Amino acid sequence: MTEPAGVILAGGLATRMGGGDKGLLPLGGRRLIDHVVARLAPQCAGLALNANGDPARFADLGLPVLADGVAGHPGPLAGVLAGLDWAAGQGAEAIVTAAADTPFLPGDLVARLRAAAPQTGLALAAAPDATGAIRRHPTFGLWPVALREDLRAALAGGVRKIVAWTDTHGAGTAVFEAGAVDPFFNVNRPEDMAAAEALLAGTA
Repeated sequence: MTEPAGVILAGGLATRMGGGDKGLLPLGGRRLIDHVVARLAPQCAGLALNANGDPARFADLGLPVLADGVAGHPGPLAGVLAGLDWAAGQGAEAIVTAAADTPFLPGDLVARLRAAAPQTGLALAAAPDATGAIRRHPTFGLWPVALREDLRAALAGGVRKIVAWTDTHGAGTAVFEAGAVDPFFNVNRPEDMAAAEALLAGTA
């Protein structure tokens, strides 16, 4: 099986950061999204960015920018669908998604998701939270192109929650260890950016 294409999900409104593009904020001498690209690109056969609005603001990344095909900012499932439609045009069998605000995402994300996927080819990442309970991170997933019309119909029918759709297809779960740094640490608020800076500097 060929490597999946990668899609970085950056279509959110970033309301807790005051709006705008979180991925373009500086972090450790680069932008937040540059860290995500550096970690995800080596794992994938091609990379694209799901984002809405003027794509020119991401031009220097040199990546295809995929807008949601569903109006009204319906959430990350719309970004997944945009990625699947793009991947189908590339001849890819699947995509792997990652959130644009997660600078420490796992270097073995793709391999672990593929190993956890059942026959449907669908899998989500998970990791223990602060209490030790396993929590899914549904914006990190392996999505087969073969399910894109099913997803399109689900979105048209009003489905918005990722797991509400993936659970109907028996998605596998790839469990990652938290380690010294949470691989799914995401930047939602200004204080999270400060924490990410400390983690990068090894002072956290």
